[in-house]
Amino acid sequence: MKKILFPIFLCLMMFSACDNNKKTYALIETDFGNIKVLLYDDTPLHKANFVKLANEGFYDDLLFHRIIKGFMMQGGDPDSREATPNRPFGSGGPGYQVPAELGHLHYKGALAAARNGNPEKKSSGSQFYIVHGSPVQDATLNSIEKRQGFTYNEAQRKKYAEVGGTPQLDMDYTVFGEVVEGLDVVDKICSVPKNPSLGDRPIEDVKMKISIVK
Repeated sequence: MKKILFPIFLCLMMFSACDNNKKTYALIETDFGNIKVLLYDDTPLHKANFVKLANEGFYDDLLFHRIIKGFMMQGGDPDSREATPNRPFGSGGPGYQVPAELGHLHYKGALAAARNGNPEKKSSGSQFYIVHGSPVQDATLNSIEKRQGFTYNEAQRKKYAEVGGTPQLDMDYTVFGEVVEGLDVVDKICSVPKNPSLGDRPIEDVKMKISIVK
């Protein structure tokens, strides 16, 4: 499929639609329970795109097609709707990418955009993941600092140690929200049996429905 750039006029239109002082939440419904996420205002392109797709019903009946306990759970591939068994997913999307909006860190419960290996770190137009992660030691953060060229402050180090996360993804993928209710549901989903030969797809399908709520 030919790549389509995220249209500038669409960016501006959606930014204007979401430019208000009210907090925006999304509800991700699953058979394991519901996950409520806060969408960040300072990642306006990702926020607006997620709201648009959710309101269109784009995510309804899609799968969390890749799940790795202690790492993350990923979904949003439109090819996973009405999925057949024994098929991996992860390459589908709406036909465009979203410009990177880096800055937020990958603590447990972070909502972030998946992407391919493009050098601009543009995000998939629809695929996202929720961080599961595990507690992080200072030595790991020190190594990431040297590789990425930035510094974690003491509060960030403390949060990674207490809450956990996946800091190896920091500044490479856009985090655009966080779980505010339902971290126990994330734990449950990340513990389901999966098939490593199918890209860590769960053996039993984990479907989603996403809506924008107050």
